[in-house]
Amino acid sequence: MIGQLRHRLFQILEAPGPDDRLGHAVQVGLIALIILNVTAVMVDSVEDLSVAWGRQLWGFEVFSVAVFTVEYLLRLWVVPGHARFQRPVLGRIRYILTPLALVDLVAVLPFYLPMLVPTDLLFIRVLRLMRLMRLLKIGRYSESVRLLVAVVRDRRGELVATFVIVAILVVLASGLMYLVERDAQPQAFSSMPATMWWAVATVTTVGYGDMYPITPIGKVLAGFVAILGIGLFALPAGILGSGFVEKYHEKRRGRRCPHCGKELEGSEKS
Repeated sequence: MIGQLRHRLFQILEAPGPDDRLGHAVQVGLIALIILNVTAVMVDSVEDLSVAWGRQLWGFEVFSVAVFTVEYLLRLWVVPGHARFQRPVLGRIRYILTPLALVDLVAVLPFYLPMLVPTDLLFIRVLRLMRLMRLLKIGRYSESVRLLVAVVRDRRGELVATFVIVAILVVLASGLMYLVERDAQPQAFSSMPATMWWAVATVTTVGYGDMYPITPIGKVLAGFVAILGIGLFALPAGILGSGFVEKYHEKRRGRRCPHCGKELEGSEKS
């Protein structure tokens, strides 16, 4: 009986099937609770609303923490049903250290920490703000977020190379602009680190306007850097876009178990 109950809870929490209405209802309910939590944190930051609805917001926080705590404990109980975490003790320890489990822990930890350790007002404010981390829990239930994580993981080499090139461009641009503009604007372009702010704003095409060149050579250099920035920042979008297309076709070719990676029966073949 207990084994059947644990297996059923594992299906509901970790791997609901296409026809598992209860599993999908639980996931939708948890997603709604996460969204309402983030909304409550934002409402609590408005002083008038916080004063008027303080008791209701606190009651909703207690209810949410209770639900998330029960969810976390249930996941620890059923996790040996996962192919990667079959050992009762070591498997659970490995699971606790996974990113999704750490996110689940962070979702409830700010509520319990003030009860365990003495805290000051600033620390309490930081803990209250950490409740926004609950938004990351949506990644557990969203296939699109999981797909994005998989694409970033598969293309991390290309993405790192792109960001290294962007960092090199920022350093070179700040060094050249510092040499060109330091005599004309000694206060604005006072050093290379200070000029890096201009380089970042220009390469990312934000252009805040608080620092800009006034010499002819500086203007030409700024235009060249801005054009390079547009091209370089298009590279990560292309890398992620092609990765999404590959993952989509991979999903169409064969459905795989999200836990063991084995191809499921009845997968569509091309």
